[in-house]
Amino acid sequence: MSANTLATMHPGDIATILHIHAEEALHKRLLALGFRSGKKIELIRKASFSGPIQVRVGTTDIMLRRSEAAKISVEKS
Repeated sequence: MSANTLATMHPGDIATILHIHAEEALHKRLLALGFRSGKKIELIRKASFSGPIQVRVGTTDIMLRRSEAAKISVEKS
């Protein structure tokens, strides 16, 4: 088990959210979308050319910028 960010995960990886290191506005938006410490998250796919990534939190699929994903610390399962 190692601590990484959501941006370093690969499609199919499942991890637990440890902490969100974001400015207040982004932090609130992520909380509203269900991103919380201790929650399981799965990386579904990464767009090519540094495009967005698709993640699943619970039953919800969400697209995130890689810069946003880099602010979410995770521990791979």
